[in-house]
Amino acid sequence: MSEASPQPPRDQWGSRIGVILAVAGSAVGLGNFLRFPGQAAQNGGGAFMIPYFVALLVLGIPLCWAEWTMGRYGGRLGFNSAPGVYSAIWRNRFAKYFGAIAVLIPLVIYMYYVVIEAWCLGYALSYLSGSLMKGSDPAAYETFFGEFVGIGEHGALLQPGNRSFLWLLGGTFLLNFVLIYRGVNKGIETFCRFAMPLMVICALCVLVRVLTLGTPDPAKPEQSVLGGLGFMWNPDFAALSNPQTWLAASGQIFFSLSVGFGIIVNYASYLREDDDVVLSGLTASSMNEFFEVCLGGLITLPAAFMFLGTAVVGFGTFGLGFNALPNVFATMPGGQFFGFLWFFMLFLAAVTSSVSMLQPAIAFFEEGLGLKRHASASILGMLSAIGSGFIVYFSKGLVALDTFDFWVGTGLIYLLAMIQAVMYGWIFGIDRGEEEAHRGAHIRIPRLVQFMLKYVTPVYLTVIFLAFCWQNVPDYASKISQDSVALGSILFIFILLAFLMLLVHVAGRRWAAEGRIRHVGQYGLLLPVEDDE
Repeated sequence: MSEASPQPPRDQWGSRIGVILAVAGSAVGLGNFLRFPGQAAQNGGGAFMIPYFVALLVLGIPLCWAEWTMGRYGGRLGFNSAPGVYSAIWRNRFAKYFGAIAVLIPLVIYMYYVVIEAWCLGYALSYLSGSLMKGSDPAAYETFFGEFVGIGEHGALLQPGNRSFLWLLGGTFLLNFVLIYRGVNKGIETFCRFAMPLMVICALCVLVRVLTLGTPDPAKPEQSVLGGLGFMWNPDFAALSNPQTWLAASGQIFFSLSVGFGIIVNYASYLREDDDVVLSGLTASSMNEFFEVCLGGLITLPAAFMFLGTAVVGFGTFGLGFNALPNVFATMPGGQFFGFLWFFMLFLAAVTSSVSMLQPAIAFFEEGLGLKRHASASILGMLSAIGSGFIVYFSKGLVALDTFDFWVGTGLIYLLAMIQAVMYGWIFGIDRGEEEAHRGAHIRIPRLVQFMLKYVTPVYLTVIFLAFCWQNVPDYASKISQDSVALGSILFIFILLAFLMLLVHVAGRRWAAEGRIRHVGQYGLLLPVEDDE
């Protein structure tokens, strides 16, 4: 047997609380505070929470445990990137190519997520300067948002007088790459240790302000704190018969917990051999649910309902966050200060998520191509800058952003989650998975969860995915045929995927040449060297 060539020292987390905060930080983001309330309002209020918690128990937490387990297992064999981890789990020469999807998803999401991140920073600074205190006219906030993001025409943000946003985007971009360059311990973990508690403080301050507000309009007593909470949480059971409610709930769980992003597998690979993945995974998921249900669910929609009434249902995610809420803060006592706190908290939440989206690609460039940190960061910076520039230039109607988000930020996430569920339940095996998960564990996963991962979760995912495609793909396919920007966005995604597939092929040949994996004659399987002793 050939010896594996010596590998550079592996990056590792500094502490258990550090990795929990980092994984929770990757999950806690704009989806918790903007997407979740909007999805709940548009899909039956309290009734939405029934399929939401079903999806959490059947899909979210079990798949999180599966990703934590597979990631740590791959890390023990010296792999930190999804192509390497998948090769360690599924010993087939084609397994690594599925890893290209796990690198593509967070990379493409980062390209538009960092733009939205810069929106949040811009709004926070606008509250500090007072330029967002525009009174009670909703049209003023729609106009401000449209001009700020260049929604009126392509290239609007590059025109004289509109370029201030580019400085915000550049600063946000630089912050992310400084953190990722410093590594998982000194960069991501250190920032999350600071950012997560600060986010809680900011959110609690805004929550207390919202819950202590009086009725804004005495002529509309139903628009109160209790009325807003009732609007958010009282169930409309008729919505349960609508497949869209179940689709929206499952999609929210994926987006919220970062399941199917390829991030948890990468983060877990930096754990030590006996680090607990069961309690850590459950704690990170619970922390995310606290931010989403207990903070996002109690702040965003109730506050908007109190001032705007049932009209908030008509606002989409961006409309709720960047049109409705600024209108609320403008009419709220102390609104300038609380508006700043809110958008600064959203900015911190976005950074903890976006920096996690860069790490899987960095890990792949380093271990798959043998690049140093600075070279990996440079290549990743160039690729992500091209994608973000595409989003910024083709800003009219936010078509490019919406196309990226639908096909990658929603569709491919479902696909990767199905691949990982099958890989864990049927290839890695639930007996082996249970043994691996409980290595160093302080609590045990109920045996029922393993059977769910093998039989229930893949079927549930398949049904949800097919229903999602049935309801949404025809409209988006029609948009591609009619809109050149949507078509260009799809071509951009496919070109990037093809490029990553090529790099994965090169990485596989390199790993085989180094002796990290080698061919086993029967069926062309690939076997990590450490398992062949």
